[in-house]
Amino acid sequence: MGLSLHYNGKFGNPELLMQMIDEVEDIVRIYKWKYTVRHTEFPIGSFQNKAHDHKVYGISFTPPDCETVSICFLSNGRMSSSSLLQFYGDSTDKTSKECLYMLSVKTQFAGWQTHLFIVHLLKYLSGKYFSELNVSDEGEYWETGNEEILKQNFSRYNNLLNIVSTAFETFPVNEGETMDNYIQRMMEFVSKKLPDD
Repeated sequence: MGLSLHYNGKFGNPELLMQMIDEVEDIVRIYKWKYTVRHTEFPIGSFQNKAHDHKVYGISFTPPDCETVSICFLSNGRMSSSSLLQFYGDSTDKTSKECLYMLSVKTQFAGWQTHLFIVHLLKYLSGKYFSELNVSDEGEYWETGNEEILKQNFSRYNNLLNIVSTAFETFPVNEGETMDNYIQRMMEFVSKKLPDD
């Protein structure tokens, strides 16, 4: 649970991978964020293949209190990450294969400014290096460009997390109570505390 960005896409010109990595590396060094550079050159002609070579190309970085942001691709040019490759890289069923290309980053605890930065970085990189980028932003900033909406969504998620946390602290499991009844009782408390939109 927590406000997140979900994204997927494809790299454009494979010859520009190192240039993109250098640019992102320069940016994250300014912020002193941890980062990892993966392979820096796509195999020649690999974008024509649907299959991949089980290697990750690009860069990933981790802002404080944020999940890792993957600006990485497989040899077929599609966005992925090391962890997705580990979990879904050898999948044979269609649903699991698609999970290989579905990236997410939870920004909830990093704050709206970090979320804003990541959205702007993705937009910039998309315009310069990607042939395709699809983003679903739970903060609604990607779609609206409105900082106030983003701040309101962060506030809403923070309030919900606080309410759920309070519920867990306030509502111990009663003796003889089933887990289903406990969860139902807690959710009734949470729903009463949620503001009406």
